[in-house]
Amino acid sequence: MKIANIHEAKTQLSKLIESALAGEEIIIAKSGKPLVKLIPYQEEPKPRIPGG
Repeated sequence: MKIANIHEAKTQLSKLIESALAGEEIIIAKSGKPLVKLIPYQEEPKPRIPGG
């Protein structure tokens, strides 16, 4: 788990995104307090339509 402050997240967003895509958990904090978690986006599967 990597914790980055907002300033670091703004300056190194591309690297943090790559790390998250590689499976690392990224927490973005403000003044040392966790605010958000950066995780890869996963599309929800579309419901199957019978008879289609």
